[in-house]
Amino acid sequence: MASRFLLSLLLCSLAIISIAFESEVGDESPFTYDEDTGKGPKHWGNIEPEWQVCNNGKLQSPIDLLNKRVQTSSKLGKLHRCYKPAPASVKNRGHDIAVIWKGDAGKIKINGTDYKLQQCHWHSPSEHTFNGSRYELEIHLVHESSEGKIAVIGIVYKYGRHDPFLSKLFQHIKRTVEKEEIDLGIVNPGNIRFGSRKYYRYNGSLTTPPCTEGVIWTIVKKVRTVSREQVKALRDAVHDGFEANARPSQPLDGRPVYMYRPNANGAST
Repeated sequence: MASRFLLSLLLCSLAIISIAFESEVGDESPFTYDEDTGKGPKHWGNIEPEWQVCNNGKLQSPIDLLNKRVQTSSKLGKLHRCYKPAPASVKNRGHDIAVIWKGDAGKIKINGTDYKLQQCHWHSPSEHTFNGSRYELEIHLVHESSEGKIAVIGIVYKYGRHDPFLSKLFQHIKRTVEKEEIDLGIVNPGNIRFGSRKYYRYNGSLTTPPCTEGVIWTIVKKVRTVSREQVKALRDAVHDGFEANARPSQPLDGRPVYMYRPNANGAST
């Protein structure tokens, strides 16, 4: 009888710690982006014990990519992307809209390590800022290595022409409701346009609880365009209070920030 109880307890413990990889907490998360609720970004570290790093971490994201802080380098190397079409679904997670790939959607390679693409999601307005300027939208492509390390690619958007990738998902996003997941069939992440070989690189964290640190961030330098209608659809779909789901800039705390240029002379591409 005692052995059965211990086995049951062990299985329960394993179920608790065996959490599928996601870049953010689940739909029932008690955090918000409104400081007036007492659960805004300044208070995230007080909501759950495992979220304390949100308040006291030294490698937090997002940051402001201030020109005078950035060290230009050609030694980082070209960002190697090897994406491929795979089954995917779109999920309304309450605090954001995410596309989750169910199969092998390819990878990126950073410093000799492969990071497989897991999902992408959107923040409006952008989380990363450039010399204090915030754009209308930011997509995060979340990757994970075989050792569980996380690498995220960020691309920011200003208002202008519609984004082709969002256009393919537009009707699905408009009809999602909270917690709902809609099968998309085969989705090619290669349709997410980068548009530049230049990028920023720094060591940071997840931008939502639990704010896990040690995330390799790559922010594409080129600002792409998105239509107002597309941004409105993303905002309208999420739970009330998450229409603006961007965490404020975090202290740099002496971290180096690099910008990759394809050649030492800094010729534009």
